Amino acid sequence: MEVKVKLFGDLREGRFEEEQTQLEENSRVIDIINKHNLPLEKVAICMVNSRVVQFDQVLQNQDIVAFSPPVGGM
Repeated sequence: MEVKVKLFGDLREGRFEEEQTQLEENSRVIDIINKHNLPLEKVAICMVNSRVVQFDQVLQNQDIVAFSPPVGGM
């Protein structure tokens, strides 16, 4: 299956902003994190199709998955 992966903030450094990724059926959000070597401690928000999800969320073909680091304030 294919999903679109979007990275925000510091997670983009040395990686990509947006990418189509091939995954096995029944893959989970954590599988994308592992595939792209994203540091777990820097992934504060995971979203699938604009909804906040946990790392164990099962993905579907054509999902849009976004990862964001913690956001600092003033």
